[in-house]
Amino acid sequence: MDVPLWLALLAVGYLGVKLIRPPLWLIAVILLGGFLLADSVLAPVIDSFVK
Repeated sequence: MDVPLWLALLAVGYLGVKLIRPPLWLIAVILLGGFLLADSVLAPVIDSFVK
């Protein structure tokens, strides 16, 4: 069974918010921080570290 990445991330994100109940500002900071890091000069370093 092949599950699209966006669907898996959506399910994990929904369950995480539902079960852990983090504050809304923390979710916004994590999403914004990830978006800004993806477009920074650190993106290749992070990519090579993850792979």
